[in-house]
Amino acid sequence: MRTSLSDFTFPGGLTRRLGLVTLFSAAVLAACGGGGGSSTSTTGTTAGSAAYTSGAISGFGSVIVNGVRFDTSSVTVEDDDGARHAADDLRLGDSVEIESGPIDSSTQTAVATVIRYGSEIKGPLTAVDVSGSRFTLLGQTVEVSSTTVYDSTLSGGLASLSTVVGSVLEVHAQYDAARQVYVASRVDLESSVDSYKLRGPILALDTTAHTFQMGTATISYASLNPQPTSLAVNQWVRVKLATTPAADGSWTALSLKTNERKLSEDHAEAEVKGSITAWTSVTSFSVNDIPVDASGASFPDGQSGVVLGAQVEIKGSVVNGVLVATSVHLEDGAEHGQGEDYELHGSLSALDTTAKTFVLRGVTVSYANVSQWVGLTEAQLATVAKIEVKGSLSTDGTTLVASLIKVDD
Repeated sequence: MRTSLSDFTFPGGLTRRLGLVTLFSAAVLAACGGGGGSSTSTTGTTAGSAAYTSGAISGFGSVIVNGVRFDTSSVTVEDDDGARHAADDLRLGDSVEIESGPIDSSTQTAVATVIRYGSEIKGPLTAVDVSGSRFTLLGQTVEVSSTTVYDSTLSGGLASLSTVVGSVLEVHAQYDAARQVYVASRVDLESSVDSYKLRGPILALDTTAHTFQMGTATISYASLNPQPTSLAVNQWVRVKLATTPAADGSWTALSLKTNERKLSEDHAEAEVKGSITAWTSVTSFSVNDIPVDASGASFPDGQSGVVLGAQVEIKGSVVNGVLVATSVHLEDGAEHGQGEDYELHGSLSALDTTAKTFVLRGVTVSYANVSQWVGLTEAQLATVAKIEVKGSLSTDGTTLVASLIKVDD
């Protein structure tokens, strides 16, 4: 018989790792291995790394995350299992973590040394709610927005998913702890996979049956060897799953990793941008699964908005794994969808003057509605060596609709 929700102990709150983090100091990226414990990645942050940044890719030239342009000329790119990749494998909307040299605040640039990327969900699509701007896979609710990127095989965006129910999707996303939904930054259709994946918080745990709950999915870790012994409700985990569910509807864990991204060293300066993922009080909460002590912090935007799920920017220092805040700012996401959510730099190709499109950094760009031409005209597109493009996504999320095109210095 399938384990019911009544068999589990439920959390009083959730913690998680979320994108949109920038740490302006030496940081440690702990990537885990093994059946149930954690181990250190071979390319974890070193003493030479001055900054750690996490978020979704919003542009290329070389890689742009959280408004910072990272030079990738000598970068090592890995997936979340440690396999090496080319920088060209990275795509708009991918969830990434970047280790780099110091970030120049005047130019918002840095030299990346390591980029690690990985999705939050990979599994079969079970339902699509176009009117609600969401879909379901592996028992998880995924919400889409005007900044969700879809790969080119999903022309039509969310509406096109209705035609591929049962197919496997890979989703890069941030987890909204207040609503227990994932907010997608990128959605890809997968042709074939040998395992599924979930990254998120354990909502309920049954140590007798060796099962836990993520979303509405029940996951069995009974066959893991060695058996994980330190799992807990609220814990953030990444679990690989067999592609065939058990007879009772549960999913079998093939591997389990915990504590992938924990700060294990003290840092004199830190800046964290993200969502509040666990909340005890306005001075004691977690952001991106990092505990925050804000007892001595200033709140320039007031304290009433510091709640579970709120987007915040924390400045301070890291002491014994705790982010000791000196200031807590509320972030406003209202700027998204205003025409310049994404940015590309480079040489264009595949110019189509009839359709008014070209390809830049692997992204199809429409220049049919450009409001600003800087240093060139539309007629000069084919003659310019390098350009900069800013814009927002088309309604189906597959094309960048340019609002600004300028000569790139």
